[in-house]
Amino acid sequence: MARPLRIEYPGAWYHVMNRGAGRRTVFNTDAERKYFLSLLADTHARFNAEWHAYCLMGNHYHLLLRTPEANMQRIMRHVNGVYTQYFNRCEDLDGPLFRGRYKAVLVDAQSHWLELSRYIHRNPLQAGLVDDLADYPWSSYRAYVGLDPTPDWLQTGYVLGAIGKRRVHARYRAYMEGDSGEALCRFYDGRGPSSILGDEAFRRQALEGRMPSVDVPEVARNRPRPTLDDAVRVTCEVFGVDEQEIWTSRRGRGVGSPARSVVMYVCQEACGMTLSEIAVAFGLASYASAGSAVRALRRRMVEDEALRERVNMIILDLTPA
Repeated sequence: MARPLRIEYPGAWYHVMNRGAGRRTVFNTDAERKYFLSLLADTHARFNAEWHAYCLMGNHYHLLLRTPEANMQRIMRHVNGVYTQYFNRCEDLDGPLFRGRYKAVLVDAQSHWLELSRYIHRNPLQAGLVDDLADYPWSSYRAYVGLDPTPDWLQTGYVLGAIGKRRVHARYRAYMEGDSGEALCRFYDGRGPSSILGDEAFRRQALEGRMPSVDVPEVARNRPRPTLDDAVRVTCEVFGVDEQEIWTSRRGRGVGSPARSVVMYVCQEACGMTLSEIAVAFGLASYASAGSAVRALRRRMVEDEALRERVNMIILDLTPA
């Protein structure tokens, strides 16, 4: 049987799934679940992986992944391979843990990310593990509805932005009470579902390698990326601030211009820098501090349309024609 098609390009979104070989359990303890989540944090820092939703079940997992670096296969080899080694050490086992290569469905995200997040988060409910999704601790649902802090490596802004600008946690909780869409269920319940979730135009563009820019303008494959100096220069021009504003750390309310955080965001989105590299460049304690700054800016952009437009203007200016 031919292997599933793997389509990769900068900014691609994927619904990634895998099951234990022979439907065996792959998460026996909370320590194993925590270790798997630590690998998501690690790939976020090392490979610029963007994790937008997750659900860990007993014998399988679901992940919603975006790859600014077009490196999905590298990310998932690391997650599955390192976790398998850890699991086998913990359980005194040897050999493959998962049934084979993970399944990765390329997703037309803007059309499906809200519905797909519901499909992923409702797994414990569909399996009869809980009556209330808030009682299930091993998915990103509790972060989405404000019951748990959002980890630095988890991004909820894209999906929650599709809900609206106000009372997003309550509105997302209400949205989750509905069943997953009939079309989406048919897609996943069918025999050997396609490796592409989107309309015919999206499928055709993906198969022909003609993908457009997604959600924010991206640097096209094989084109030189802008540098940190480029990001600082353009951000200073757009926000009308001196470069010293970028390199000076300020805390607390009333800080003023968000230009410093904007440069960190642009460094990740347009320059291809990892959070670890951003932390070094800005003199931060760790990649977690850089992730926190970028995540805070994403949340602010969801609420502030003017800020979002200025940031997009910077990225457009940095994107080669």
